[in-house]
Amino acid sequence: MTDLPRTRPTGVKAPHGAQDLEISWADGHRSKLSHEVLRGYCPCAGCQGHSGIIQFQEGGNTVLRNLEQVGNYALGLTWGDGHDSGIYSFRYLRALGDLLDAQGVEAVKALGTLPRI
Repeated sequence: MTDLPRTRPTGVKAPHGAQDLEISWADGHRSKLSHEVLRGYCPCAGCQGHSGIIQFQEGGNTVLRNLEQVGNYALGLTWGDGHDSGIYSFRYLRALGDLLDAQGVEAVKALGTLPRI
C-alpha cells in the first residue's frame, strides 16, 4: 500500500500521442516522465533479469498504448510493440520523476543503471 503523500498519486495523464506520462502526487508535486526513460528503465524481469540494478535498454517502442492501475501500489504500462510485463510501483515512478526533474532526460539515460527501488 502506498500511504506517503509523496508516493500517492492523485492524477495520471497520458494524452494520446504525447511523449510523456504526467503524474500529480498527494504532496502537490507533479512528475513528467519521458516515455523513452520509462521504457528504457522498464523494471520487468524480462528486461532486467533478477539483479539488484536496473539497466537502461535502448530501442524499445516508446508509444504508450495503455496504462492501468495495479492494486494500490503501481501502474502497468503497455507499449506499442505489445510489451506489458513491467509493473512500475508508485515509489519507483516518484523516484524516477525526481531524478528527471534534477538531471533531465539525456542525463538520466546516460546514467545507464539505477538501483532497484
